[in-house]
Parts: sequence; C-alpha cells; structure tokens
Amino acid sequence: MPRARKCRRICGLPRISGLMPVGDFPASSVSLQMTLDEYEVIRLMDLEKLTQEQCAARMGIARTTVTGIYESARTKLAMALVNGHPLTVSGGDYRICGHSAACMKNKEESPMKIAVTYENGEIFQHFGHTEAFKIYETENGTVLRSEVVSTNGSGHGALAGFLTDHGVQALICGGIGAGAQNALKAAGIRLYGGVSGSADEAVNALLAGSLSYNPDITCTHHEGHEHSCHGEGGHGCGGHGDAGHECGGGHGNGHSCGGH
Repeated sequence: MPRARKCRRICGLPRISGLMPVGDFPASSVSLQMTLDEYEVIRLMDLEKLTQEQCAARMGIARTTVTGIYESARTKLAMALVNGHPLTVSGGDYRICGHSAACMKNKEESPMKIAVTYENGEIFQHFGHTEAFKIYETENGTVLRSEVVSTNGSGHGALAGFLTDHGVQALICGGIGAGAQNALKAAGIRLYGGVSGSADEAVNALLAGSLSYNPDITCTHHEGHEHSCHGEGGHGCGGHGDAGHECGGGHGNGHSCGGH
C-alpha cells in the first residue's frame, strides 16, 4: 500500500490566480497549471532566496521533495514564457499555515479579504440573489475585522465587480451559476462554493485549511421555479487540482495526508 502524500505547508493564497501571454501565440495553446505548493517553492527560493533546506523546513517536507517540486515549477514557468502557454495557479497538496512561527511571516504580505454570501449569520445559498456579503479582513491566519456590506440590489452580472471594488480575493458561498463562476475567475477571485452553515465558522475553516467545499458546484435557477445546486460531492480546502480534497485527503478517494 503506497504511503499517503504529505500536505505541503504554504503561507497563504497568492494574490493572482494566473498569467496570460501577451503577443502572438496560438489560440489553442494549452493552459498549464502550477499548483499552490509549486508556487510556494518558487516564492520561497526565487523571491525570498531561501536554500532548499530552509524551504523544506518552512513547508514541513523533505529537501528531496522540494527539489522535485522546484524542477516541476521551473519547467512550467519556462514553457509559459518561451512557448506562450497561459498559466494558472491552483490546487495541489497543501495546507495554509497562516504565517505561523514555522513559516515566518512575510512582512510585505497585505491582509487578505474573504467575502461570504450572508444572511442572519449564515451562508446565503444563492450567490446571484444575495442581498449582502460579510467581508473579512484577515492576516496571519486570523480575522482582524469584518463588516456586512449590502449589495444594493446588484445582480449576477454585477456582483463580481462589486467584490473586486471591495478588494475581495476569495469568496465562500452556497450555489452559484456558471456565468458568475466565470466572472469571478476573470476577476481573479477564488471560489469556495457549496458551503453551508455559519459564515464565521466557514472563514475560520478556510484559514485553517480545513474548509469542506464543492469545486464542481452548479446552480440552475429559473424565475418562478425552485433552484437546485449540485455537484460531485464535497471536498476539503487544500487538495489536489481544482477539486481540492481535504488534507488529509489529496488523491482519488481521499487518503489521509500523513508522513511522506
């Protein structure tokens, strides 16, 4: 029986979710996916100039694992730069440590804003009909402050812009349609859909890397009819690919992240 893969510790979510080439490149260029653990290795080694040993200590993994992740990430960067491939940053085997003592806080990191569709303390279940968002400003894995902001009647098409105007980087919600998902993606806002229950508890779970959400959430709504939101089952924050299985649980049916 193969050993479970170990979740790699990252300091926080990146400010951007990808890069697009500028210039003449084939319209059919395949988009490359850089995982969040690959992004973190690049950030630590190429930006903060850490050694492989220091990077391994920050991420809680072996130096040899860092070597493999780094080589994979650099290859993807080279392919994106030289061949004009779009590059997205998402997924992977990771957990957010929230700038704990082990990772040492990046002093230049600004607070992250998380929005939740909101009604009476709970997560409102239809993104396009939400009348308010609760917006949380977080840093170091904790909530610094929060406020409830009215959407002032903004509908599906305008809500992504509304969130962008408020500096939001991540959204937690219940059901959400494909059009709204595309608008959020274009705005660089990370989506955690299919979540229910307490808004405050969901945000704390996201910061802890343990939020159970559904990356395949869909919402179909027609005027005068009930709406339904469905997907392929819940997944936890910090898993593999865009599916994001819970740590522990990063592959297939989700075996636990234990030793490496």
